[in-house]
Amino acid sequence: MKLFDDIPVERPATPLLDTLDTPAGLRAMNAGQLAQVADELRAYLLYSVGVSGGHFGAGLGVVELTVALHQALETPYDRLVWDVGHQAYPHKILTGRREAMTGIRQYGGLAAFPRRAESEYDTFGVGHSSTSLSAALGMALAARTRGEKRRVCAVIGDGALTAGMAFEALAHAGHVDANLLVVLNDNEMSISENVGGMASYLARILTSKPYTSMREGGKRVLSHLPGALELARRTEEHMKGMISPATLFEELGFNYIGPIDGHDLPLLVQTLRNMRDLEGPQFLHVKTCKGKGFLPAEADPIGYHAITKLEKNGDTPPPLKPARPPVSRKQKYCRVFGDWLCDMAAVDERLVGITPAMREGSDLVRFSKEYPERYFDVAIAEQHAVTLAAGLACEAMKPVVAIYSTFLQRGYDQLIHDVAVQALDVTFAIDRAGLVGEDGPTHHGSLDLSYLRCVPGLVVLAPADEAECRAMLSAAYHHPGPAAVRYPRGTGSGVATPDHLEPLEIGRAEWRRRGSGDAVRVALLAFGSLNGPAAEVAERLDASHLNMRSIKPLDRDAVLAAADEHDLLVTLEENVVAGGAGSAVNELLVAEGVQVEVLNLGLPDAFVEHGKPAELLAECGLDADGIEASIRARLP
Repeated sequence: MKLFDDIPVERPATPLLDTLDTPAGLRAMNAGQLAQVADELRAYLLYSVGVSGGHFGAGLGVVELTVALHQALETPYDRLVWDVGHQAYPHKILTGRREAMTGIRQYGGLAAFPRRAESEYDTFGVGHSSTSLSAALGMALAARTRGEKRRVCAVIGDGALTAGMAFEALAHAGHVDANLLVVLNDNEMSISENVGGMASYLARILTSKPYTSMREGGKRVLSHLPGALELARRTEEHMKGMISPATLFEELGFNYIGPIDGHDLPLLVQTLRNMRDLEGPQFLHVKTCKGKGFLPAEADPIGYHAITKLEKNGDTPPPLKPARPPVSRKQKYCRVFGDWLCDMAAVDERLVGITPAMREGSDLVRFSKEYPERYFDVAIAEQHAVTLAAGLACEAMKPVVAIYSTFLQRGYDQLIHDVAVQALDVTFAIDRAGLVGEDGPTHHGSLDLSYLRCVPGLVVLAPADEAECRAMLSAAYHHPGPAAVRYPRGTGSGVATPDHLEPLEIGRAEWRRRGSGDAVRVALLAFGSLNGPAAEVAERLDASHLNMRSIKPLDRDAVLAAADEHDLLVTLEENVVAGGAGSAVNELLVAEGVQVEVLNLGLPDAFVEHGKPAELLAECGLDADGIEASIRARLP
């Protein structure tokens, strides 16, 4: 294996990789050629992500596995399902998208994750964790129903395997005895660390044709002897259990093989070829190193999970660390939350912080170190995170759940049934609200205002800037019931955050500008992040600007005053229009019997693609120019 200590700024020579427009060419290659492809694939992955930015640590770790899978399986006839998709860049390179990789995650370019509309090799669209097993099982059952001989393989990481949904699929697969191959990509030593000669030897033996033939033949013979078949089964199980973590998966109905070295390409190819033809549920456990082959990433797999694109600088060699954006005085909203959480924990010992495997993303690192006994990372288990918070609240604790908007969708029933129905005192800090950018539709937080404001008794707040975010978190925390604060990804407008923990009054809007024109009077009712462009548009049109702050409850008096004093109300939100904050304003006006022209502006009734947030907001007509154009089109 070729090792790298920097990221190429010029396209590397990849003569063998360049001959592969589809994975079919891999199936005619010998072991030496496959090893060369793997080296070239790793070099090209480093180069392409250096150009585009994006995820690459996970992809580096599955280079050999990806080559082996496409060599052993007859893709795309055989179905290959990737979980999450962070590790799917090598898969994209091998399946006809090599030269398009430098534009991945960019506006109009390749999607960040596998996507059905992009390639026939992308059998299932992903982005959220732990969905691969259920989807692959459905494909396997469809093949069985139609009498097809196609094989189905799901690749899932050890982190994704922590989710309950994954275990639900494993249990069902064993129950229906489906022809499903599950490959566990274990790169965190979270299940087992006994990789070595014995495990590799066992994998070769247990998947070999002589062994499997003898195993099946022996079953037929022993079936005529009372108790012998059960004794043989238990003996085999215990022999496996001595040197591998087979018991759990065997009890779920899988034939477990491994763990094996996920960077040993000949072993992977041999094992996968053998397992492809085995009947029933199969489970292959491979051990990999995230960032494999790129030395800085091997040393810091978290820091090199993804990088920003590298800029060429003459003949200067690229840095060992990924390029960082220029230092900004503006604070990220997640940093505002992380500081607030620590400050509030210092004055209230009842506070506990909960995250579903988003410690770094939600900026809980400091809290986890300063208050480890009050910090709970529940792994990729959003449903459990919410109900855990409910249980803590039942015992007079003050849980704060830090979660992304798009991931809270996965815990929606628990939010309703376990928290809201019981009016429990749980605070939700909802990060990544609105358009998050390059990760695309699976990660945009475009629905939360709609699905939250319909929940009885739930307070929903959206800050216009960093100072409001801190004050709203305090308000939500002190509210004696469920409350949510939703804030966007990235930095705020640069407003300084205070040191105190004074709460903002819930349900009270703020007039930021009063229009003075004698023509048609316009009022902009802005929610959260769109207060920035609202202020600009208000100046251009000499319109009024109302920072609504609270989606639920609305400031009734402010809305009615705006309706009384203006000819046109324009609601602005970085959420879908359907059922969102603008709909709440409409409902209030109808309930009060007030007739006034209303223009609701927000995200469209469509899944917004990937690109930089500014590009996407402009596409949706939610930048200052787009908002002004929509208003002028509505004016007489």
